[in-house]
This record gives sequence, C-alpha cells and structure tokens, in this order.
Amino acid sequence: MTFAAVAALMTTAAQADTLKMATIEPSLGQAITMATFANVVNGNQDMVDIEVAGGGAATVHMLEVGRGNLDLSMVSPTIFEFMSKGAAMYKNETDAPELAKNVALLMWFPYGQYHYTVRGDSDIEVLDDLEGTTVFLGPAGGGAFNAAAGWIEATTGLKVGEDYEAITANWATGFQAFQDGKVDMYVNGCIDPCQQFIQFSETESLRFIGPESHEGDAVTRFLGNFRYLAEIPGGAYDNQVGGAVMSNDTAVGIGVRADLDEETVYQVTKAFWDNVDSITSDAPWAKALNLEFAVQSLADMPLHPGAARYYREVGAIQ
Repeated sequence: MTFAAVAALMTTAAQADTLKMATIEPSLGQAITMATFANVVNGNQDMVDIEVAGGGAATVHMLEVGRGNLDLSMVSPTIFEFMSKGAAMYKNETDAPELAKNVALLMWFPYGQYHYTVRGDSDIEVLDDLEGTTVFLGPAGGGAFNAAAGWIEATTGLKVGEDYEAITANWATGFQAFQDGKVDMYVNGCIDPCQQFIQFSETESLRFIGPESHEGDAVTRFLGNFRYLAEIPGGAYDNQVGGAVMSNDTAVGIGVRADLDEETVYQVTKAFWDNVDSITSDAPWAKALNLEFAVQSLADMPLHPGAARYYREVGAIQ
C-alpha cells in the first residue's frame, strides 16, 4: 500500500458501527501496516468499519484506549510493561496501571529492522565510524530514538550527545535532513521495502551499516526480553550498495479495548487473517506477518478473548 493510499484510507468517512484506531506518523511503516490492517478488515466483513487517524504518540494512544476514547492503537511490549507499572513516561500518570487493564492484544507484528542508513559514497562504513558525526535517530525521547541510541552504544560504546550528535526533529523533518545532506546518518525501523528508502534510492545510492561486532554482554542486555537480532539483506533497493548487515528489531502490535465485545474482535481478527494473502502482492512486507509471531506472549499482555477465540480455531494457540 502506498502512502497516498494510506492517506486516502485515513480520511475515508466511517459508517454505522465505527471503531476508532489511532496510529503514528502516516508515512512510517508501522502506520502503513495498521492502515492496511484496517483496509483488509473493512473490505471483508460488514459488522464494523475501522476509522484510522494518523499522528501522535503511541504512548498517549494506549492511555486513550484504556480510557475508552479509542478502540484500537499501536502497542509495544516495553511500553505496556511501563504502563502496567506506572513507570518511565507514565510515572506522573497515576491511573496508568488501572488503564492498562483495559488494553488487550489483537496481534503482534515486527516493528521492522532498524536501518542505519548513509549515502552510498559515505566514508562511514560501520557504526563504529560515527564518532564526530551528526545523525537522525528518531524524534528525541521517543522509543525509536532510545532503541537506536541503545543499539549503537551497546555495539560500539559510542554515546549520543557525547561521541556524536543527534538532531531534534520529527520523522518528516529528519528524513528531509538526510535527503538534504544535513545529517550523516538516518535511522528508520521498518519492514522492507520501506517507502523512504524506495524514494531516496530512486535518485541516490544508499548503504545500510551495522557494527563491527554485534556480540557481547552489552548487546545481550540491550536486547533484553523484547528485542532481537535481525538481518537487513543486500539488494533490497535500487542503488543499494554493500551487502547484508546485522541490526536490531522488536515487536509492536495492534491493541484493542479489553471491554470491546468478544464477537466484534473475533470478526475483526478473522477478517484480517483469513484475507491477509490478498495484500502480499501489493505489499510485499506483509509476508513478514504470521500467526506464530502474532500470538507470542510478551510483557504479560493478554490476548483479547475475541482474538484468542480465532487463534484457537486456527490452531495458533491452545
């Protein structure tokens, strides 16, 4: 699904029974995955329409699902754990642990490999070469920023703000800065093929870089319970130079109000998974979606009973 198609979907007026879904910046791969999910569901059942609004932070959206102001949003195991404990960004949200009880899981999907990206002719060949450079890691303070900075520090020892600088920018501005040559490296986590890299490689060469080594205790600590190693292949884009490199990935998901009725969530889950093969030709990244990944147990986040009913029917869970 193209960005234009996602934008059109997000502005489509909903009918009768509407479920409200919020996702992040519409041009990002995770938002496109969620908008595609809504499109498949809307086209394959008549019970509800999912209305998608893009923009804002998933950390806030999860609170709004808990409050009942949203029906679905992007979720993360790390963030759900923070929310359940009233920790990190939720330390001043006294009702966060209680609200977390009304956020259930519909499915997990891969966030996408973090692509640490330089121009094809850059003299930055590995992450260890970043000392003294200026980069875009993601919006400052966000989960993507922290994950990218953490991977770099765990694999190279280089610390953001000390050994190299990260600009403060949103996703759109950060990508524009890379296109304009104002930053040496641009980071985006996404399931290949990613719109940003398709666009960039139409006119310029690019290279994805990894660390000299991705082993050691610091990497093990960084990966923890919810992150994992994932390879970025060579030859994924026109004008991509260099071979495959090792990177990091994590799970994100689609969360749903726990108090949304079971039959509705069952029909939504069924409509998507029974028809997911219909989108793989137009959205090759959809091949990365699978039932085994979708139902894994992460951060003790419970499956919604309606979703669990479908997964039991198809044998994905007991």
